[in-house]
Amino acid sequence: MTGQDWMEKDFYAELGVPKDADEAAIKKAYRKLARTYHPDQNKGDEQAEARFKAIGEAYAVLSDPEQRRQYDAIRAMAGGARFSAGPGGGGAGGFEDILGAMFGGGGAGAGPRVRYSQRPGGGPGAAGFEDILGGMFGGGGGSPAGFRVPERGADVQASTTLPFRTALEGATVDLTVDGRKLTARIPAGVNDGQKIRLRGKGRPGVGGGEAGDLLITVHVTEHPVFTLDGANVRLTLPVTFPEATLGATVEVPTPSGETVRMKLPPGTPSGKVLRAKGRGVRTARATGDLLVTVQVVVPQKLSKGAREALEAFAAASDGTDPRADLAERAKE
Repeated sequence: MTGQDWMEKDFYAELGVPKDADEAAIKKAYRKLARTYHPDQNKGDEQAEARFKAIGEAYAVLSDPEQRRQYDAIRAMAGGARFSAGPGGGGAGGFEDILGAMFGGGGAGAGPRVRYSQRPGGGPGAAGFEDILGGMFGGGGGSPAGFRVPERGADVQASTTLPFRTALEGATVDLTVDGRKLTARIPAGVNDGQKIRLRGKGRPGVGGGEAGDLLITVHVTEHPVFTLDGANVRLTLPVTFPEATLGATVEVPTPSGETVRMKLPPGTPSGKVLRAKGRGVRTARATGDLLVTVQVVVPQKLSKGAREALEAFAAASDGTDPRADLAERAKE
């Protein structure tokens, strides 16, 4: 960007802040506008893209104390000045008079004046306006700004599918993202649909901005017995009516392939959850449990003897109706 550009652009108006705005106010205004006009939010909208670039350009200057000082100085110097290709008319001090005064040339009509021209071809010895400003602010005829607004790289989406036991134990998977081959570590106990974020593995940033992240959605295949619930593992345990009624000790499988013996208290109902501590997922932070949901199995066919035994049981029971207050509670 050139000094001429700085004179023609009002960066404060671009960000919607006053000229005495502090650093926090400038940053807040920029972030709000950048979110609104970011290309990812306005795909195909050229006007939004142009506005986004203009916002970034304004912020890059106003957020840098030295560049902001230079910008304010140029704007103040140019404010109210009249530009002329030849001698100033009517005694009105032009922009050349201002620069002349700054360098000892005096004002309008005060002897020899320095002439500053926009050279069309940059011929030898023809000092252009941009050269002068560059010399004043250390630009050496180049852009006094010399910047590009840092932008964070975009996040990248990927997915992988793991067998249940692999998800239980954790794994290293190979992925191809945007033509790049990446290796990602999936932690133990990842659940179906869970997203893993790898910092800095997305698309590279622009202008020195940080790289985006890689977001991996993990799908876990179903297991015929076990399901994952965070660090815990669940299973449904079928038990017979006598076991649930009278109590029993039963063998229960675990994800490791071993079995554990669990005690069913007498009168255990369907839906009761028993816990085997430390038999779930082992992670760096903690170890989950095995949660066993009891399911009382109702026999579909009964032998004659079994039927007679159940009828005798029903006759010997105290006649308590488990649904006695159900209708009343339904009205609440």
